[in-house]
Amino acid sequence: MNIQNNKVAGEALWVTEKSADLDNLLLDVIEAERPRPGPGQVLIEIRAAGVNPSDVKASLGHMPHAIWPRVPGRDFSGVVVEGPSHLLGKEVWGGGGELGITQNGSHARYMALPQAAVREKPANFSFEEAGSIGVPFITAFEGLREAGGVQPWDNVLVCGANGKVGQAAIQLATMAGANVFGVEYKPMEFLGHASQPVEMFDSSSQDVAELVREKTGGRGADIIFNTVGSPYFEMANKALARQGRQIFISTFDRAVDFDIFTFFRGRHKFIGVDTLALDSVYGARIFDMLKPKFESGALKPFPITPETVYGLADAAKAYASVLRSTPERVILKP
Repeated sequence: MNIQNNKVAGEALWVTEKSADLDNLLLDVIEAERPRPGPGQVLIEIRAAGVNPSDVKASLGHMPHAIWPRVPGRDFSGVVVEGPSHLLGKEVWGGGGELGITQNGSHARYMALPQAAVREKPANFSFEEAGSIGVPFITAFEGLREAGGVQPWDNVLVCGANGKVGQAAIQLATMAGANVFGVEYKPMEFLGHASQPVEMFDSSSQDVAELVREKTGGRGADIIFNTVGSPYFEMANKALARQGRQIFISTFDRAVDFDIFTFFRGRHKFIGVDTLALDSVYGARIFDMLKPKFESGALKPFPITPETVYGLADAAKAYASVLRSTPERVILKP
């Protein structure tokens, strides 16, 4: 990227090395120089930026391809303040796998962005709502797309239903008319928006695979969106229908027991989604497809509560709350 520096203009988070743990996050707040956009770029004044688990994991050194030092942050909303005249003043939103990982991201007052990634946010969204959408909906959309899309006749099981990606996946699947179930590690109601009822299961006390087959007339789940990985791997395989697809985006254990016989006899498919490989231009194309649904109300933004909107000075608290599984969407306002 051809980014030159201009005058000192505003605060930014700055990460120079990995942190030891959540109680000792090394997030410096610095007076950052205002980036000067290079060819094909614009400058965004950030108004709100979501905090994602990947932002926190990168600061803990769990993203080996992250470049140091850097400004973290993958999601954003803001206003174009430098660039071509037709883009100036536009209120924009977005997210990308390169932001905050291999180049400076959105947890700052200013961020350089490719012009090709510029998209106007929905007019009915606040900056906080727009800044919350990125990673969760990009991940959910891409996973379901790679699984062949959701059809009204599909049975869908979302593992980790109340995580932000889980909530986004359930919104998309219920909007498509599918029969959707959710599972969590304890008794819990579904906390997100859905276009139709979502039955929740408790993996700590229920045989989820058996219940899914019972509720689907013995068929099982055509699509399982496993947002957690290894803790649900065996259960999810037992719940898959013939020709079922299981989507993975994360895990606790890298190695799991795998019944190859059941896999090929069931004609199952496993789909891995790594949104760090999807840059902000790719994310903008996904937003093009999601925006009309958000504007019509078919999809809803995450509720934003004042208690989980933080300034940069409290970024360490915001980051820690994300990995400690706050049920709310966490937002930074530079």
